[in-house]
Amino acid sequence: MFEENEHCAREGCALPTRLQVRIVAATLVLLPALALAQSIGGPLTPLPPVPALDPAQVQLGRKLFNDPRLSADNRQSCADCHRLDRGGADGQARSPGGDGQPLPVNTPSVFNASLNFLQFWDGRAQSFEGLVHLASADATDKENAWVAVVQRIADDPAYRAGFAEAYGQPVDANVIKDALVTYQRTLLTPDSRFDTYLKGDTSSLSLEEKHGYQRFQEYGCIACHQGVNIGGNMLQKFGVFDDYFANRGSVVEADRGRYNVTGDPQDLYLFKVPSLRNVAVTAPYFHDGSAPTLEAAVDAMFHYQLGRTPSDDDKALIIKFLQTLTGRWEGRPL
Repeated sequence: MFEENEHCAREGCALPTRLQVRIVAATLVLLPALALAQSIGGPLTPLPPVPALDPAQVQLGRKLFNDPRLSADNRQSCADCHRLDRGGADGQARSPGGDGQPLPVNTPSVFNASLNFLQFWDGRAQSFEGLVHLASADATDKENAWVAVVQRIADDPAYRAGFAEAYGQPVDANVIKDALVTYQRTLLTPDSRFDTYLKGDTSSLSLEEKHGYQRFQEYGCIACHQGVNIGGNMLQKFGVFDDYFANRGSVVEADRGRYNVTGDPQDLYLFKVPSLRNVAVTAPYFHDGSAPTLEAAVDAMFHYQLGRTPSDDDKALIIKFLQTLTGRWEGRPL
């Protein structure tokens, strides 16, 4: 779907009309939704188990992830914004940067990020390796910042010994990044109740939760939130049926989304569809952190992305389903 949309964006194909979008939604309604929900396959798949990677490299990455020396100003660690005890995010609309001022966008969860097709809200990183960045480095001075970080890490005898053991070479930027990526590839949260359901144990969900999954499909949520990460596998405009940014006001550069990467006017307000994994524990929501609760996020999605108004009962059922997507980390529920 994404490749076809991108082809149209580049070749000037006519964009789908609202009627066409509604036809797609209606088609979803006609599907035998409950039967689809009970199938092992379908548009959603269980998370894979945590990969077995080199333990020494994983341990180095874990240490670096929690080390403030990895930031340009020597004050912030990756874990300060990506708190594993807060669903891999930090519960703030926009995390503070090194200067104490809010960052341009909401911090997405680091859990399961390795399964996304692009990284960052605007998709500027084409691979998971591109996710590694300095928490508070000025974009115009990244090279000098990395030189300073590498020197700090290399000056630590424990790190020198650790990299010699794990990589058989001295500390440099490449092995630092590789260790971080290796560790973050282990940050998967399998074994949610919904995963158990997808694997065939239908008793893991209540009847209301199963009906919530059915409504999730019938209303068309699943058109964008699909795949192993229940999202994270396509780009979508924020504001399909109404102008979100005009209604919110105070449009800033970060609101331009993918346009900031490509400069293509058709990419204005285009963002990576976020994963719904662990969504019940990662408020606030959206790139600007504007939705403080899951209920508010669902309301906004219905209005701006689906152009529909659900019944209160249907909305409550969908929220119950979304709460089944919370997985486990190191054997414990998030």
